[in-house]
Amino acid sequence: MSINRTYAVFGLGRYGRAVAEELVKSGAEVIAIDENEDFVNDASADIPICKCADITDPEVFEKLGIANVDVVIVAMASNLEASVMAVTLCKEYGVKTVIAKCSNEMHQKILSRVGADRVVFPEKESGTRLAKNILSSGFADLIELSDDVSMVEMDVKREWEGKTLLQLDLRKKYSMNVVAIRQVGAVVTDIDPQMPLEKGMKLIVIANVQKLKKMK
Repeated sequence: MSINRTYAVFGLGRYGRAVAEELVKSGAEVIAIDENEDFVNDASADIPICKCADITDPEVFEKLGIANVDVVIVAMASNLEASVMAVTLCKEYGVKTVIAKCSNEMHQKILSRVGADRVVFPEKESGTRLAKNILSSGFADLIELSDDVSMVEMDVKREWEGKTLLQLDLRKKYSMNVVAIRQVGAVVTDIDPQMPLEKGMKLIVIANVQKLKKMK
């Protein structure tokens, strides 16, 4: 489960704090860092591990063990230079997944080029939604349709490979409705229920996310 991964949030403005708090509420291990001591003090009541530090300093990365973190969220869109430095250091230290907040398309291109695995626009994706997205184990994307139901893109599980949707009966087992299959860049909506699923395929489904998280 993604909840067992470790997370770091750089920047405790409104967006970064919302991401960190949602991750903490879900039981994930989170370290939140900001150079502004007031922001750190305000957030410390809701986020157990808050540090006041300059995340553009390589020594801070060493001291805080950022190299051991699974996912870093760089939430400092107003400071492009700091964001670029943070993303670059994350990649240099071997962080597998770096998600960066940006303020415009030019910043998006720059952050992507320096190594960000994903760049988000805060006006399009709230901090809370981003946290729910990255916590959804095996889900490539998540769009909330209501409080309980979401559209999710997920990998075909290993034990599903070679089996058909008819055999798996996912609707009955997990209340999951498969609406499309993505394979080699193409999205197929006219699904053959007797087509064997293959490694590398992604299912686009509408389902109750809480039930999906319980899948083993």
